[in-house]
Amino acid sequence: MINEIQKDAKSRMAKSVENLVSNFAKIRTGRAHPSILDSVMVDYYGSFVPISQVANINIEDSRTLAVQPWEQPMVAVVEKAIMLSDLGINPATTGNLIRIPMPPLTEERRKEFTKVAKAEAEHSKVAIRNIRRDANSDLKGLNKDKEITDDELRDAEDAVQKATDSFVVEVDKLLSGKEASLLEI
Repeated sequence: MINEIQKDAKSRMAKSVENLVSNFAKIRTGRAHPSILDSVMVDYYGSFVPISQVANINIEDSRTLAVQPWEQPMVAVVEKAIMLSDLGINPATTGNLIRIPMPPLTEERRKEFTKVAKAEAEHSKVAIRNIRRDANSDLKGLNKDKEITDDELRDAEDAVQKATDSFVVEVDKLLSGKEASLLEI
């Protein structure tokens, strides 16, 4: 029973870290990366789908993405979806290929993105701590029902705390790496 609670807590904490990594991917640095377009939804014959389901997205060079829709009529639709997104990028279309130059970031914008990254990291830490709280309350419930002893409870809570600490350290490492890449010119 204790092992199941600990295993569940660790897997949920790992998912929080994975979520942070995917959120960090959406915060753009000055470099082109296909994940920047993950949030762009395209009207594909009446239903909205992610851009990656209607086009190939490639990196042309460090500051340019190339988007090639699979169907000719989708070129204008994809271009419009990119322009209407809140990414602040302007695509340039030549035939079937949509080129997206990434504008260089100003220092002010870099600092804004750093604040966003810190907020995302803090949300992850809060989620990890909430998972710890849930696991500890489950363990206390087992102790209250006399399914585990006080010593087992203490040991299990210590193990959950160690897992929490290790995941919080991982979040801090991810944050410092993202900050470094954002502030790098």
